[in-house]
Amino acid sequence: MSAATLATGRTGTVLADLLPASSATRARLRDAALVAGGAALTGLAAQLSVPVPGSPVPVTGQTFAALLVGTTLGARRGLASLGLYAAAGVAGLPWFAGGASGWSMASFGYILGMLLASGVVGFLARRGGDRTVLRTAGVMVVGSAVIYAVGVPYLALSAHLSAHQALTMGLRPYLLGDAIKAAFAMTALPLTWRLVRH
Repeated sequence: MSAATLATGRTGTVLADLLPASSATRARLRDAALVAGGAALTGLAAQLSVPVPGSPVPVTGQTFAALLVGTTLGARRGLASLGLYAAAGVAGLPWFAGGASGWSMASFGYILGMLLASGVVGFLARRGGDRTVLRTAGVMVVGSAVIYAVGVPYLALSAHLSAHQALTMGLRPYLLGDAIKAAFAMTALPLTWRLVRH
């Protein structure tokens, strides 16, 4: 893809594609660094963790980081990045919310949901989903819905909750925070594309 095509921000590109790579080897190294960096960003954001009374699922920055990673890196690199984040945490690296690791926690379904969501939002971003405020809002809503579609049922099964209890504990307390995160993304991503074009 030519530099001119990338600079115009046409669909088919994501923000990470704008980083130059003069050869196939350098492109692979760039992609590896982006994947590792996205995993590290998600792990750091997970440490911004606030307990929610009555729920085993804290409010964290990791959901926003996961959606941002998927959107900026694209589906393939986003999936790889969140896959690395999940695998390293399961292997014992203490970078899940609150410094946790492993897969036995009731909130692990949200991590699996973030992995899937990163691919979905990356797919949508490559088709222009992060270029305008309204499109970005839609992408964030879809990504959040994917996270909850995996996380809430997992919470219900692992904690032996009814569907109503799982929704009360694993969805409702987080909707306002998700709206705030989406509002930030709706500003930041289209603005970044506008700056790139100019």
